[in-house]
Amino acid sequence: LKLNPPALSTASRYVHFGRDMLESRHRQLLDDWQYWRISNFDYLMRLNTLAGRTFNELNQYPVFPWVIKDFTSEKLDLSDWGKTFRDLSKPIGAQSDAQAAKFAERYADMEEMEEAGCGMKPFHYGSHYSSAGYVLFYLLRLEPFATEHISLQGGRFDVADRLFHSIGDTWSNCMSSMADVKELIPEFFTLPEFLRNENELPLGTMQNGQKLDEVLLPAWATSAEDFI
Repeated sequence: LKLNPPALSTASRYVHFGRDMLESRHRQLLDDWQYWRISNFDYLMRLNTLAGRTFNELNQYPVFPWVIKDFTSEKLDLSDWGKTFRDLSKPIGAQSDAQAAKFAERYADMEEMEEAGCGMKPFHYGSHYSSAGYVLFYLLRLEPFATEHISLQGGRFDVADRLFHSIGDTWSNCMSSMADVKELIPEFFTLPEFLRNENELPLGTMQNGQKLDEVLLPAWATSAEDFI
C-alpha cells in the first residue's frame, strides 16, 4: 500500500523556502568571494548578515576573526605565515597545542563525571566567542558604548585592570585563559577612533600604576590608523 506524504503545513513550507533561499544566497556569496568579485571584508560582513547578526543588537553583533597573532615584533613580516597569522581552521581555544590540550582534558574529565552520573553534559568552551560584554569591552572609549558599559557595571567603569587597554595583552589572554575565547568585531578593520580616548574618559589606573588612556598598540603599528 502506497501512501502519499502528508502535505507540508504553511509554516513548514515557509521554513523550507527560507532555508533554500539562504543556501542559495550563501552559494552565490561564496562564489563571488572565491572569484574575487568581493573582498574578504565584504564576504565576512555579508556572511554575518546571513547569520542574522547586526550592528543594532549587541548580543548579535557582527563577528570578525583574529587574523594577526604577532603583537611583539618591531616589524610585521607578512611573508612569514606561521609566525604572523593565526590558524583560521581552528577556533581561538585551539590555536596552541597546549591550550587545545587543556580544553580536551577538561572535556574528557566531564565525560567521565557524566558517565558516573555526577556531572553536567561535557563541553569544550564555557564562554562564547561573541557577546554584548565583549562588544562593550572593545568599544568602551566610544559613545554610546561607554554609557552602555557604565550601565552594565552598575553606574561606573569596571576595574581598570579588566578594561581593554592593550591589543597584545588581549591576544595573550585569549591564548592562556580557558575563560576567554573571544574573537574580534568589524571595527578592528575599519575604525581607528575606537583605539583612542578622544572623549577623555576617566578609565582609572591599573595596579601596576599605569593610567588607562589610549589602547596600547603593537610595536609594528605607528598609529591607530596604521594598525587598522
